Amino acid sequence: MNDTAHSLSSARTLWDLLDRRARLTPELPALLQGDRALTFGALRARAERTAAGLYDRGVRPGTVVAWQLPTRVETVILSFALARLGAVQTPLIPFHRDREVGFALRESKAEFFAVPGTWRGFDHTEMARRLGAKGVFEAYDDLPDGDPAVLPPPPAEGTSVRWIYWTSGTTSAPKGVLHTDRSLIAGGSCLAHALRPQTGDVGSIAFPYAHIGGPDYMVMLLLYGFPALLFEQFALPDALDEYRRHGVSIAGGSTAFYSMFLTEQRKQPGVKLIPTLRLLAGGGAPKPPELYHAVTREMGVTLTHGYGMTEVPMITMGDPDDTPDHLATTEGRPPKGMQIRIVDGEVRLRGEAVCRGYLDPVQTAEAFDEEGFLRTGDLGRLTATGHLVLTGRLKDVIIRKGENISAKEIEDLMAAHPAVGDVAVIGLPDEERGELVCAVVEQPGGAPELTLDAVTAYLRAEGLSVHKLPERLEVVDALPRGETLRKVLKYKLRERYSGTVK
Repeated sequence: MNDTAHSLSSARTLWDLLDRRARLTPELPALLQGDRALTFGALRARAERTAAGLYDRGVRPGTVVAWQLPTRVETVILSFALARLGAVQTPLIPFHRDREVGFALRESKAEFFAVPGTWRGFDHTEMARRLGAKGVFEAYDDLPDGDPAVLPPPPAEGTSVRWIYWTSGTTSAPKGVLHTDRSLIAGGSCLAHALRPQTGDVGSIAFPYAHIGGPDYMVMLLLYGFPALLFEQFALPDALDEYRRHGVSIAGGSTAFYSMFLTEQRKQPGVKLIPTLRLLAGGGAPKPPELYHAVTREMGVTLTHGYGMTEVPMITMGDPDDTPDHLATTEGRPPKGMQIRIVDGEVRLRGEAVCRGYLDPVQTAEAFDEEGFLRTGDLGRLTATGHLVLTGRLKDVIIRKGENISAKEIEDLMAAHPAVGDVAVIGLPDEERGELVCAVVEQPGGAPELTLDAVTAYLRAEGLSVHKLPERLEVVDALPRGETLRKVLKYKLRERYSGTVK
């Protein structure tokens, strides 16, 4: 991290960070979208006027404001306006509907709710009214506006809970995760420290800004003073023209994004997909080593993958200067200030980027050990070089006849099979074995039909122990995924196949 970024990382609050960046480089672009460009100075000015408009409506420090908005310039402005006021904001993924939104509004006791109106054919305003939401207002093209002279001083400290995020939905029950400005700044600093953006870089936010990765990425932009291209709706190949037009050099999001870029690259081998692209980066889901090697070999870019979660937006991140082996097989190293402890194989965390707990105090008590380390539920180990290797989930360990089997080990091997586009390995209840190993496969277009015999023969040849071999194979058109970072929802697969026998 350069001296300027290091100095800015000490900002007390997110508003303090924006204010410092705006004073330092007011004319530099911060946000790009279509033909629009907003500088850091303009972002600060517009956010302050929006804060004044919200203040006129009754939003005060500590007021809980929910917002369910797509990734737009206005969304970032509104979020910083709430940060200027010291309100408590609870972002909601725009694809969520009555069940998830109603739960979040009730649990957070939101007093205001910002929605986009009708977006992608769905009437969010009507849903809000149907749910009995308070203080509903639309914030798409138009934002509240007022005179900043009415505003009280900005918040002086960043250690109070001002953010309520919601677990991403890889399990069936969401939890309200409590964050502070400082925990989000610490997470974004970790990302920036690892990626070390360069002068002239252009980033991209192709995932929902309401995801914990939104402020994570925005902190990096503020620390280094470079812009990001925003995508309200992301799809390939449609988005490629925008990447090329704006000269994006840093892209990514998660493993699913890497795969999508690679698929497009394979349509024109040898012709660089995005001429300015030098780095793919992301996290949020396991990365098979074979995918890393295919991306770097065929796309001619560096790929750095990290480890984060709603509770801790950035834990480790691959370093562009790491060895190919470290980048392919590990999640990178933690930054200074992030403590990682392995207890009975489980990864536990303590540091400034760790959340303050959950809305439910019982869940908070269960999540932290007696020394204040967060129990992640992830299994892993630290190498001699300090790199973290994730080996699975506590709940993703299949226990077959008393033997523990890592689903991730099987998935990583199967991902290299040419007839496998994506795979999820799950354990299913079985009277004789306790659990049996089931592989659910999404095949690439044109691939020959996969059989269980072919899968087990391949895995045997790769040296997988016999007791770990899948005993059941399901081939699906598409694996069920979350709408944010496109993680596979294994609980849905368990629900689908647990009641069927083959």
